[in-house]
Amino acid sequence: MYNKPMLSLEQTQKAMQAMIEKCTKEPNRPVAIAIVDDQGALLSYARMDGCRANPQTFAIRKAYTAAMSGSDSGAYAERLKSQGRSVSDMGNPGLVAAQGAVVILHPETKAVMGAIGVSGLTSQEDEDLARLGMNALGLSAPAARGRGR
Repeated sequence: MYNKPMLSLEQTQKAMQAMIEKCTKEPNRPVAIAIVDDQGALLSYARMDGCRANPQTFAIRKAYTAAMSGSDSGAYAERLKSQGRSVSDMGNPGLVAAQGAVVILHPETKAVMGAIGVSGLTSQEDEDLARLGMNALGLSAPAARGRGR
């Protein structure tokens, strides 16, 4: 029998609320936020008023990339770069090589539970906001920034 850890609605709502509270303090810097499950399926999504179309798409793709790669999207991009590869080499048009998403790992088993992607600010600010959301999930955050696949 399999025992698969999953993100709950309550957890995703807490994470989304924490990120929205933070980013709405600067309403003139709109962002989009996506939370996905371990397969990259959308669990929760929000965008601030005035958020342009590109960040809206990118938040989802960043989260998808983190979930599918099992690592933060920035670390995934760096790994590809160090190997002389690009996301097009992976044959999956949903992947992006951009910082701004964090993978959510089960604290004990390190199984991928999902990911949070943010877009609209600088890459580092996007990742910092996603990490704030991850911390609000109530999981013990792993020390490592993801795992390779």
